[in-house]
Amino acid sequence: MAAHRPDPGLMKASIRDYEPSDEEIIVGLSLRAWEPVFAAVAQMLGPELFTRLRGDWRTGQAAEMRAVLADHAQRVWVAEAGGEPIGFVAARLHRDSGVGEIYMIAVDPGAQGQGVGTALTGAATGWLRQSGMRVAMIETGGDPGHAPARRVYEKSGYTALPAVRFFKAL
Repeated sequence: MAAHRPDPGLMKASIRDYEPSDEEIIVGLSLRAWEPVFAAVAQMLGPELFTRLRGDWRTGQAAEMRAVLADHAQRVWVAEAGGEPIGFVAARLHRDSGVGEIYMIAVDPGAQGQGVGTALTGAATGWLRQSGMRVAMIETGGDPGHAPARRVYEKSGYTALPAVRFFKAL
C-alpha cells in the first residue's frame, strides 16, 4: 500500500467518526507520524535499552493501535482532507475520577503544522466535556520528537505537569 502524503497547501480537514474500514490507513498513518518520536526516544535511551523496552517498535505500535481502534470503550475520530484520512484522535473516560483522557493522537507528517492536531484535540476535548468529565488529560513525552505534540496541547489550553521517568537495563 502506498503511503498517503497529503499536500499541506490544500489542507481543508473535516472531522468524522472512525469507521472500521479506516483501520489500515490509520495504522499506517500512525507509524509514519510516530517514527520521529521513536527515533528521538531511541537516541536518548541508546539502542540496548530502547530494544529492551520497545523491541520492534513498529510491530508493537501497530498492535497497540489496532487494539485502541477495536476498543469500544474509546471514542475515535478521523480528520480527513480530500476524502483521505490525515489524522486521528482516540479518547476515553475515567468516570470514577471524572478525568477524560486523550489517549492517542497522530497527524500524517505531510499534514502537520496545518491545525489538524489542534482541531482533533478540540473535538476530543469537547466530547470529554459533554460526557461530564471535570478534567481533560493528555500525556506526551518531553523529548524532541514530541515537541510538535506539546505545542498542540499548549495551544489547546492544556497545562503541562513535568514528570521524569528513569530507565536502566538489567
